[in-house]
Amino acid sequence: MRFSESWLREWVNPSVDTQTLADQLSMAGLEVDAITPAAPPFSGVAVGLVLEVASHPNAEKLHVCTVDLGAAEPLTIVCGAANVAAGMRVPVATIGAVMPGDFKIKRAKLRGVESFGMICSASELGLAETSSGILPLPADAPLGMDFRAWLGLDDACIEVDLTPDRGDCLSIAGLAWEVAAINGCALTPVVVDPAPPAIDDRFEVSLDAPEHCPRYACRILRGIDPAALTPLWMRERLRRGGIRAISPVVDVTNYVLLELGQPMHGFDLGRIEREVRVRLAAAGERLHLLNGETITLRPDTLVIADAAGPLALAGIMGGAASAVESETRDILLESAFFAPAGISGKARSYGLHTDSSHRFERGVDPALQVRALERATKLLLAIVGGEAGPVVDVTAADRLPQRAPLTLRAARCAQILGLELPDETIAGILERLGMELAPIAGGWQVTPPSGRFDLVHEVDLIADVGRIHGYDRIPVSHATSAAGTRARPEMAFDLDRVRLALVDRGFQEVITYSFVNPELQARIEPEVKGLALANPISAELSVMRPSLWPGLLHTARYNQARQQERVRIFETGLRFRPGPDGLRQEAAIGGLAIGAVDPEQWGAPARPVDFYSLKADVEALLALSGDLPGFSFVPAEHPALHPGQSARIDYAGRPVGLLGMLHPGLAADLDLTGDAFLFELDQAALSTGVLPGFTPVSRFPAIRRDLAILVDESVIYADLADAIRAAAGELLRDLVLFDVYAGSKLAAGQKSLALGLILQVSSQTLTDQVVDDLVGRVLARLGSDFGARLRD
Repeated sequence: MRFSESWLREWVNPSVDTQTLADQLSMAGLEVDAITPAAPPFSGVAVGLVLEVASHPNAEKLHVCTVDLGAAEPLTIVCGAANVAAGMRVPVATIGAVMPGDFKIKRAKLRGVESFGMICSASELGLAETSSGILPLPADAPLGMDFRAWLGLDDACIEVDLTPDRGDCLSIAGLAWEVAAINGCALTPVVVDPAPPAIDDRFEVSLDAPEHCPRYACRILRGIDPAALTPLWMRERLRRGGIRAISPVVDVTNYVLLELGQPMHGFDLGRIEREVRVRLAAAGERLHLLNGETITLRPDTLVIADAAGPLALAGIMGGAASAVESETRDILLESAFFAPAGISGKARSYGLHTDSSHRFERGVDPALQVRALERATKLLLAIVGGEAGPVVDVTAADRLPQRAPLTLRAARCAQILGLELPDETIAGILERLGMELAPIAGGWQVTPPSGRFDLVHEVDLIADVGRIHGYDRIPVSHATSAAGTRARPEMAFDLDRVRLALVDRGFQEVITYSFVNPELQARIEPEVKGLALANPISAELSVMRPSLWPGLLHTARYNQARQQERVRIFETGLRFRPGPDGLRQEAAIGGLAIGAVDPEQWGAPARPVDFYSLKADVEALLALSGDLPGFSFVPAEHPALHPGQSARIDYAGRPVGLLGMLHPGLAADLDLTGDAFLFELDQAALSTGVLPGFTPVSRFPAIRRDLAILVDESVIYADLADAIRAAAGELLRDLVLFDVYAGSKLAAGQKSLALGLILQVSSQTLTDQVVDDLVGRVLARLGSDFGARLRD
């Protein structure tokens, strides 16, 4: 919310400076993001009257103007603006004036004619980005007065970053209530007198979806002047509020939006047929919007329609077919209350975001509609003239938000704030915020204002008391409690250690959204349905992530699009997976590697990451549990992984993770270059490890026997290793796989594995007979279980 400080001070004028005012708002929870001047610095510009305009004798596009500044003699100024005319009041920079950008006005001769100043446009004064001519001033602008002082340009524009629950402060009126409550000073709201109807014309309104729109007010204005211009003072307030002036009808609705917080819309009456219906759209209906887009409406979208079809996207944007244009003389002015639940997320789902949707999503005061309509009517009648019809106010009272009284206990207030405030202080704060209080034993029954949707519980009232009293005025206290220390198990999982291990192996930590693209998630795990958000940030971030992979893949794609070929990233965070008892939140560790295993260097050739290089990284993490042998890698299939290069990670007979290469089809859809490898581990799998224990070093030598065996290609080494360890028993100190061969020298479907058996005991030197017997048992076991035989 951006607003003019001088406009706010017309409502409430505390005796504090701009910075103090901004600090007060920030301390009250309305964080001030920026304070900027209403206009860039300039001086020496006064209000002038153009007396005569003559053609330049030597330049077709220049004019020689005689300008009166209220001095003894008028000035001669050469001007190139096409809209300059005699009788206009204009801003004039005189000799010695300093313009924005530190540009100084000097006496000049333009094509042979001397010029003693410059007639200014809005852009030259820093009041607009572009302008097509000089800035015309109203006829009552005081001749010779300093232009900056007359327009009040020594003003500040304050930008407030409001939390989503404070929609009531998206207006000058809402902010004024806050400032008055903080400073305990008088509030002077704008007086809104009803505009008496001059004609009987009215439009019938039907509320076909009262749960989404329980109140709709409108009135007809006939005979407005299409040539009228928005007054400069209103254009200036809109500009300082961050809104561009367009036309009187649009400008007035935007002005009321900033002033009172009520979004409004004007329709060309001649383009509406018979009635106004507030209804849900029919499937397939189309609407051409004011921004030039044509959208296909969904059945859950609320629209304003007439007998022929949709006129506007309710609470978001009007349609082009019923827009007020330069020749419009009759209008229908709309002021409605749309329920936040019916508007929330709709604008974003159509790729839109407007000032109206921003306010309706957060909640507009349901008692404000007729007041805003009367205010807009009075402004329009003063600017464009015309005659107003009666206000048509159609309300489904049972559907309007009801503000139930809340109980506030003085003792609870003291307990939460850590400060005992007098009852009169608490009551005074709440009353200054517009609440109705009824005393009860130990506290009050408090009825919040109709526009305060954030006040739902007792603690919300206490928060209001605290912030208006001033958080900085609450004394610091140090609470005491009985505290005991608990021993941390030596086997406890250390997430920081895991992070450091991955960083040591060349990975970088990333943090991604917990919301993911539902289409990408469906490609990764089609059988898992992520929890859809009721009010997503965007359509691309609309489900809670059941896996860390979508965020990692998006990050990899983003980096590759910026010429980062080697990407090694990991993330730790929660994933949200459906279960029999509802949604489960599981802590997980995920990683992705693509490109070269090592950074580019001269000492070794580049080697692209593969399944086994990432498996080594994962094993380094599993080793931190102290029980690496307890983990096993089992071939498995997964929709997001390559069928031949994927594995499930098991521990104690249950799956705890996945590892593999991204499916080529999915990689192509994501425009990823090179093979991408992913892993994901359940953090709980590493949470309990094995406590390291001392084993004495044997004084006797180890014996190594190497075996080359032939097995079918389908045989898994992990199964072979388990069989060897079972057959060898305690004599086997270590087992090494040091070569794998499959080629033309072997029969089809076979592979050769070269194994090193390291044998040792701590009590004696092993004899050849013992070793030979052990090798025989191993070969017999491999032959019976896998059909293995020694390679010739």
